[in-house]
Amino acid sequence: KGFLNLVIEDSVYTNFFNAAYANADFGFIKPSAEEKAVMVEYSSPNTNKPLHLGHIRNNLLGYSVAEIIKASGKNVYKTQIINDRGIHICKSMLAWEKYAPNGSDGQKETPETTSNTELRKGDKLVGHYYVKFDQEYKKEVAHIIAKGKTEEEAKKQAPLLIAAQQMLLKWEAGDTQVVSLWETMNQWVYKGFDTSYHKLGVSFDKNYYESDTYILGKDDVRKGLENGVFYSKEDGSVWINLEDEGLDHKLVLRSDGTSVYMTQDIGTAIQRFKDFDATGMTYVVGNEQDYHFRVLFLILSKLGYQWASKLHHLSYGMVDLPSGKMKSREGTVVDADDLMDSMIRDAGSISKELGKIEGLDEQEQAELFNTLGLGALKYFI
Repeated sequence: KGFLNLVIEDSVYTNFFNAAYANADFGFIKPSAEEKAVMVEYSSPNTNKPLHLGHIRNNLLGYSVAEIIKASGKNVYKTQIINDRGIHICKSMLAWEKYAPNGSDGQKETPETTSNTELRKGDKLVGHYYVKFDQEYKKEVAHIIAKGKTEEEAKKQAPLLIAAQQMLLKWEAGDTQVVSLWETMNQWVYKGFDTSYHKLGVSFDKNYYESDTYILGKDDVRKGLENGVFYSKEDGSVWINLEDEGLDHKLVLRSDGTSVYMTQDIGTAIQRFKDFDATGMTYVVGNEQDYHFRVLFLILSKLGYQWASKLHHLSYGMVDLPSGKMKSREGTVVDADDLMDSMIRDAGSISKELGKIEGLDEQEQAELFNTLGLGALKYFI
């Protein structure tokens, strides 16, 4: 019942790790020729605001899962669907039109011309006007309430909201001026997103855009209706009965023929499996959408898609602040870029205090602080 203590020379470890580090494929099982691919969806931001702490968590989870699956010997396609349409982006567009200051040339500010250095990153500029819309909207609501209307009435009657709704209708109708502004402001945001993704160290193989995918799914629903998967109510709306699976009845097409989010997700999933020769897919989405994905996977299975059994929702807890849920429209978020910069600064100050940077030039120091700061953030998440 004694102990036998064995000591292994440090060189055994260092030689092993140096050899592993020198081999870029170490630990990876190379995919066989017949190995199918797997898709992983993560990030999927809205174009009315910059990335925040919640996005950092989602991106690091999604990218890590993709790398783990890749290491197991499968081809992996990393995707995201960018929510680039809807009332949220119209709010930013309208606020920019109404409140953006004019420069000396008479043109409204852009990321290239703004005097505010913090807004020179396009997603920050657009997010700034999303917050501005909410601030001015609340003033209008308060003014209407003061005239004797209820809060519910005031929220519906506020001129800013009505104008944003009208702008959305113009976008859907293809109004040239509105579509041009929408494309311009979205490009500002995409450029900003790319900068953040690069800094965080994540990437994507294909982007999907809701402005393209929102038309998908309707034909699939109609086929399912013909095959008895769905049923139609008297008002013409289309539903599915999932009571046998312990769920309820779910709307998949409105009475006026317009789609709901479920319709789009059905069509987008089918389109993705047409685009990629894949056997399965993992959705990295917060636990607020647990029910949604249970319904989506059941519907796709009932529509006869074999790959539906290989769909997985990686559900995780959302990130909250001590004050509660983060709200971009109110500006109560932990900005992703600010957080990364803060981590890098902290890594630098701690390294200097500990005397760990002797003999390193400025570029080497910057690389070290970046590695330590973002490494700490990723490890914590």
